[in-house]
Amino acid sequence: MWKFKTPGIPDEEFERIEKVPITKEEIRVVQISKARLKPGQIIYDIGCGSGSISIEAALQIESSGKVLAIDYDENAIELTKKNMKKFDVTNISLIHGNAKEAILKLEEADTIFIGGTGGDTKEIVELSENKLKSGGRIVVGIILIETLYSVLQALNRLQFESVDITQVTISKSRKTSTGTMMLARNPVTIISATKI
Repeated sequence: MWKFKTPGIPDEEFERIEKVPITKEEIRVVQISKARLKPGQIIYDIGCGSGSISIEAALQIESSGKVLAIDYDENAIELTKKNMKKFDVTNISLIHGNAKEAILKLEEADTIFIGGTGGDTKEIVELSENKLKSGGRIVVGIILIETLYSVLQALNRLQFESVDITQVTISKSRKTSTGTMMLARNPVTIISATKI
């Protein structure tokens, strides 16, 4: 389905349902870039939602790698399953459940993406530190300032290095009856870091 090596599958290509979030295309591209993925890696996608990060990561790590996609919402798991089928991706394992419990049972990861967590982001970052291989990357997508602050504190306390904070503000074009206008989307802050 996606015939390109570069990330950035257009949002409209994904199956969508109301109330299940999607990491928007441009944000996804930055997150994938910050993860520094390569074939054969093991990836967690915590709070996988529609599966857009899982799909993009799975394509980057190729069939020799594996994505473990976690979500507590059954609708998100089913939607990710549909998108796996649509994009013919088979190297994703779906885990339905609470991320704080599921992480403890998983093998070590090379990269951990943390998205929608229902307010448990800081705790999930702390748990992820124990599951991340040395030199592994963590990439956290954040909307709330309070979450940004708590994640930065946790990464500092856990002595992650190469901490990068990137805030992305996107405007997308929309046709109107008289021309084209730009509509702003909510800014997203992306924190990425490396485990020593």
